[in-house]
Amino acid sequence: MPTQTIAVTQSLPLERLDRFLRSQFPDVSRGAIQRLLAGGHIRVNGRLVKATHHPRQGERISVQWPPAAPAPAPAQELPLDILYEDEDLLVLNKPAGLVVHPAPGHPEHTLVNALLHHCGTSLSGIGGVARPGIVHRLDKETSGCLVVAKNDAAHLKLSAQFSGRQVEKLYHAIVCGQVAAESGEIDAPIVRHPTHRKRMAVAWRGGRQARTSYRVLERLRGATLVEARPHTGRTHQIRVHFQHLGFPIAGDRVYGPRQTAGLEKATGYAIGRQLLHAARLALHHPLTGKPMVLQAALPEDFATALRRFRI
Repeated sequence: MPTQTIAVTQSLPLERLDRFLRSQFPDVSRGAIQRLLAGGHIRVNGRLVKATHHPRQGERISVQWPPAAPAPAPAQELPLDILYEDEDLLVLNKPAGLVVHPAPGHPEHTLVNALLHHCGTSLSGIGGVARPGIVHRLDKETSGCLVVAKNDAAHLKLSAQFSGRQVEKLYHAIVCGQVAAESGEIDAPIVRHPTHRKRMAVAWRGGRQARTSYRVLERLRGATLVEARPHTGRTHQIRVHFQHLGFPIAGDRVYGPRQTAGLEKATGYAIGRQLLHAARLALHHPLTGKPMVLQAALPEDFATALRRFRI
């Protein structure tokens, strides 16, 4: 069974161990982490601990990944826009509207179903389930570059790059309104919304550190095309940060419904989805160490919106 060790560099008195590990392994659910803890597969300095343990500086957390159980999702032949593939990893240009993981009410026609068909028996089992190793996630309505590990060794090394902030991620977004500065940085902690559990929010107390830098690419009619670089990997980070700045992503019905409606009224153009696109990823190949730069062209709906919003 493969084992991965994490060194805790900062004491986290307000952070539970299961939540901390969830941030280190974003592709693994919190429930799966809790099951690994209960099964004795996670130890801190060689000791068994509870999910409520608070990580302390200097501790070493070892995670032993058990053999994968059969995947519950059916394999389905669905079209995939493959930017790069070898025996260790796959990089896709995910279309907007494609759900990544099966969930209650949406068990089929997801990216996982497609990858199970495409990859066959070559699957990463990290997290305890035989499935393609999706190392990071994109929201359903976000398009662009998505990395998939095809075996456990690649998954562990890619996860380490993402959790260690060694992967450069660049997004293009159309935001509502005229961003005044040509460039800037949003440094605002993010936490789960206290009442809307599917949303995130900026919270200066109790939030996890989150930082996004941006620059203006083009000024549009009632909107701005920006390039965003997230330096951390919080859920909905770019969407929440631009909402906090006062310029939510155009088409984002969760974080910017009022501003989106105003933009649609002013331009006469109905926005079909949140206009956020993962345009570029720069990382190192998990097995060879070779630098890799992957780019995904703007999808047609994004390009169309851009043309309609041009002054």
